[in-house]
Amino acid sequence: MWYIRKKINQANSKEISADIQVPRDSTWFSGHFPGDPILPGIAQLGMVFDAIHQLCNRNIKISSINRVRFKQIIRPDDHLEIIIVPRENYAKSYSFRIMVGEKLVCSGVMTVESGTHNKRKGSAGSST
Repeated sequence: MWYIRKKINQANSKEISADIQVPRDSTWFSGHFPGDPILPGIAQLGMVFDAIHQLCNRNIKISSINRVRFKQIIRPDDHLEIIIVPRENYAKSYSFRIMVGEKLVCSGVMTVESGTHNKRKGSAGSST
């Protein structure tokens, strides 16, 4: 794994938090940006997805990501806390926050769905 998950807690069935550190030698920092490394947004969303995946404990994929706000830069060796809360009345939808200390660095909503697909015969583009 490209980051270190130091601890993951599920306070109750509603909230999960993960303490994470992204080491200085992570490949994400090698090209984003040379001499001034920051953690790209896609990497941040990947960590959120990994925590949701662990919470769901089944094969899932992302169906949508909404309301994402990147507010602060994440630097090498920053200690992160990811907090994920299932949204009431929205099945498989989770609000998330990424914190560095007391600072909010990223927030948003991620919705997931089953990761398996059933192939159908006669779908669009096929001839019958």
